[in-house]
Amino acid sequence: MKKYDLIVIGGVFHAYHALQLGLKVALFERDNKPMSATVRNFGQIVPSGMNTYWQRLGRRSLAIYQDIQQKFDISARKNGTIYIASNQDELTLIEELTTINQQEGYTSQLLTKTQCIDRYQGLKADYCVGGLYFPDEITLEPRVAISQIIAYLVEQEGLYYFPSHTVIDIQENRQECVVRTNQEQIYAADKVMVCSGSEFKILYPKLFEESDITAVKLQMLLTEPQPTQRFAGSILTGLSIRRYEAFEACPSYQKIKAAEDSNALTKQWGVHILYKQAEDGSVIIGDTHEYAPVTQADELGFDNRQDMNDFMMAEAHKIIDLQTTQIKHTWNGVYCQCNTTDIFQYNVSDNVQIVTGIGGKGMTASPGFAEMNIAKIFN
Repeated sequence: MKKYDLIVIGGVFHAYHALQLGLKVALFERDNKPMSATVRNFGQIVPSGMNTYWQRLGRRSLAIYQDIQQKFDISARKNGTIYIASNQDELTLIEELTTINQQEGYTSQLLTKTQCIDRYQGLKADYCVGGLYFPDEITLEPRVAISQIIAYLVEQEGLYYFPSHTVIDIQENRQECVVRTNQEQIYAADKVMVCSGSEFKILYPKLFEESDITAVKLQMLLTEPQPTQRFAGSILTGLSIRRYEAFEACPSYQKIKAAEDSNALTKQWGVHILYKQAEDGSVIIGDTHEYAPVTQADELGFDNRQDMNDFMMAEAHKIIDLQTTQIKHTWNGVYCQCNTTDIFQYNVSDNVQIVTGIGGKGMTASPGFAEMNIAKIFN
């Protein structure tokens, strides 16, 4: 029976940081390769949108991604994030956030309407009144990055990787934790971390059902490559300004939110418009948010709603004129978030910990959070 210092189920960055401590680490993945929320997103690493606590972890994540990129190509590009304000309320919020950024020591730059239009080809003058730019933020190719990070850990850091292995049982004795998989194989470790919602449900169903976790389904679209139109980094818009946690710290936020139309489709479907262009010129546009208790996640279904896609494209057309709006792919992703906390953490024992439900913060904050968590576990 193979023995490790740590077995990680689904949590790539927990494995990464344990390896940095010189530990013998095994990572188990239920699919042949990661197929869930980690690859079904924009690939935007945007600490700017998070509250102060998570922003600090996200800023640490920026450094971690870029450190790996220097050693192994994971598609990380330092190309910045822009928030485009569409009216005076949103302009007020980005101005107030600039002051908060200065207090936190996080670099941001207010851009005029003209500067935004000059920088982002196709941005409509009748939409934009100004912008807030974060030069240190990065983008990744979501369908590439996590597999490349795993490849780096296997090739250069000594990770033991087991794809197509669903962990179905964890037992403990006096000496070790014993893990059994669907492959009818048994592994042992001093400690085990469960970082995947699916295995959490399999391994600890009662705990899973009693948790305050909510499933969130998002729809996204990918255009065909734009012939010549290029814009670097992440583009977030007025709806993002009104949605993201960072802006909740702004003095005018509550007043501005109170004046919003609660019956608007953007509210009903949780829509905010984001753009992220890939290296081939294609553009991801999204997204929507549908919610269900985690025990009823199946009710969210696997279909994409065309009316939501049509609505997103109509809203997106108000903001940027793309050279082509022909859609190459549409898809959805489901992630888990907590109703009363920022993340779900539960110690089954001194040697088995569950960490999941990080919500939409995962790509941005998980590297920094995992570093902090591994340091606590292994002192």
